[in-house]
Amino acid sequence: MNIRETAAETDTVICSAKGCHAPAVWVLAWNNPKIHTPERRKTWLACEEHREYLAEFLGVRGFLKDVVTLEEWSAAEDQ
Repeated sequence: MNIRETAAETDTVICSAKGCHAPAVWVLAWNNPKIHTPERRKTWLACEEHREYLAEFLGVRGFLKDVVTLEEWSAAEDQ
């Protein structure tokens, strides 16, 4: 069974790291100040294994704005 098929069937969101098929549990909110307005937030999703790597990638560039659990992010969007 393909993990992507399983994820699609259960609405599981997948980590944004290249080649990763693990379920995401973190949301990394970011923006590129050269092209986005200050309030704009783009998101990458991360599994436990890739959270730190993706956060560092965005942080070095000055793009990272927030890291929260997927559960917290979803709850905030529902309000």
